[in-house]
Amino acid sequence: MFDIVIRNGTIYDGSGAPARRGELAIAQGRIAALAYEEDGKGARLERGRQELDADGQIVAPGFVDVHTHYDGQITWDPWLQPSSFHGVTTAVMGNCGVGFAPCHPDKRDWLIGLMEGVEDIPGTVLSEGLQWGWESFPQFLDFLENRPLALDVGAQLPHSALRAYVMGQRAADLEPANADDIAKMQVLLKEALEAGALGFTTSRTEKHRDKDGKWTPTYQAEARELRELARVMGDCNKGVIQLIADCRDFESDWAMVRAMVEASGRPLSITIEQDDRFPTIWRSMLDAISAAAKAGLPMKGQVPARATGVVMGLDCTLCPFLFHDAYRDIAERPLAEKVRALKDPARRAKLCAERPQLDKQDLIGLLMLGFHKMWEMGDPPDYEPDPKDSVAALAERSGKHPYEIILDIFLKHDGKGLIYFPIMNYTKGSLADVHSMLTHPHTAFGLSDGGAHCGILCDASFPTTFLTHWGRDRTRGPKLPLEFLIAGQTSRTAALVGLHDRGLLRPGWKADVNVIDFEGLRLEKPEIVRDLPAGGKRLVQKSRGYVASIVNGQVAFREGKPTDVLAGSLLRGARPAPASKPARSAAE
Repeated sequence: MFDIVIRNGTIYDGSGAPARRGELAIAQGRIAALAYEEDGKGARLERGRQELDADGQIVAPGFVDVHTHYDGQITWDPWLQPSSFHGVTTAVMGNCGVGFAPCHPDKRDWLIGLMEGVEDIPGTVLSEGLQWGWESFPQFLDFLENRPLALDVGAQLPHSALRAYVMGQRAADLEPANADDIAKMQVLLKEALEAGALGFTTSRTEKHRDKDGKWTPTYQAEARELRELARVMGDCNKGVIQLIADCRDFESDWAMVRAMVEASGRPLSITIEQDDRFPTIWRSMLDAISAAAKAGLPMKGQVPARATGVVMGLDCTLCPFLFHDAYRDIAERPLAEKVRALKDPARRAKLCAERPQLDKQDLIGLLMLGFHKMWEMGDPPDYEPDPKDSVAALAERSGKHPYEIILDIFLKHDGKGLIYFPIMNYTKGSLADVHSMLTHPHTAFGLSDGGAHCGILCDASFPTTFLTHWGRDRTRGPKLPLEFLIAGQTSRTAALVGLHDRGLLRPGWKADVNVIDFEGLRLEKPEIVRDLPAGGKRLVQKSRGYVASIVNGQVAFREGKPTDVLAGSLLRGARPAPASKPARSAAE
């Protein structure tokens, strides 16, 4: 008798092949058998101790999210919400060069401040919630191995933590690493890889700053340092490289990125985003990745499901009135008090009359004054909104100032009205360029940032956006085949980080499975909740339609809600593909 049998489902096996109706059996944490219908004959497997009827539903591998920042949250939240609301069964953290290991005890607050600035995770939350029990990266993995987990989790070695551990204040001061520094970092990188780090990550973007506005310690790391660290990975023949880089000086910056792959031979992925101020660099990066692939270098661009979208509101981290004198004195008040104050006609008039002096070419200025990129967020949210519905367009048609439109939106639903601002990947006022990114032959799905940007965005819902927007609902451009979208966040993301034992529904493979009511699948509107340590707030976005998510052969979530099962585990290093047996048809 099998442990679980899923019957009558439309099975997308994660390979990119078209769906087939059939049944799937699980035993001892592995896919035990599949039986497909053929020539009108029904598929039938033996009984299971537990049976799920998936008639009218799709059956797919569990989603593998390769770009999260749960490095702190994992120490207090075994379910890693909100990612687990969206069918994620494997999460990889330690991205963008930030994390909490290795760490000298006297540098804990400094690393917390770095994570607070780079990833918008409140320092008070991390100070209260982090359960420090390590100094070295291997000790960090040992600590995680003893934590209860509902998902499988892999960790990467973050360059900022490594640099700070070796160089101390000189790292924070952006000093170049000397030969002794590099040699020490090489030893620690090898130690981390041997202990089970999935890879090494770094950052070279001006967007990443600590809570005091200083650039991350890796921002100006020299080519020699990056090349020599990559060389260790080649010597070990272990791990992947992940990085984000602005590539403003494209030729020299890209030469540095490419040199890491040439020195190591290890797979590398780099963030691909379109910045309105530099709208063509992403294409140059993809062209360079294609040239590298032609030369046999394993490089891919990590691309998003939609625009990188900031959420603004009276209770969020950002709102367009942050620099208004008439808002400053109520900015930190409870939401209900803000609402009462903003309904006062005198305050409203003063607020709308103010014109803060901000530079629209600066990122903050753009966020505060980019009315053409602000849309009211509905329920469900529209992640490809039409420019004719923007705050700027509504203001022009109504004869009102955009501030009046924004106030009207924010004061809806007892002050819980939200504005969506697609900060990256929306230069054309559509997702046309994102479509090009998703369908490029050398890209992989990523960049959800699960666990980060708590009060600014909630892109951990990317997996659901792939299915609903691109696979079913899009009206402003072509959709994408569901089999392509599922493969893109299962077998392809798993392979990107060396996890070759999951992402496919084949006998012998890991039994991470989603049963999804595709027609009923729906993203809910994000909401602010205060469920973090120290009463910290964050944006959470739930979904409807994930009937069951199975992790390691056990039902871990039903309709996105945790069961009593904590079957996840820490992943140490790459995983080989199992020897698969062919799935049998009903005729067999």
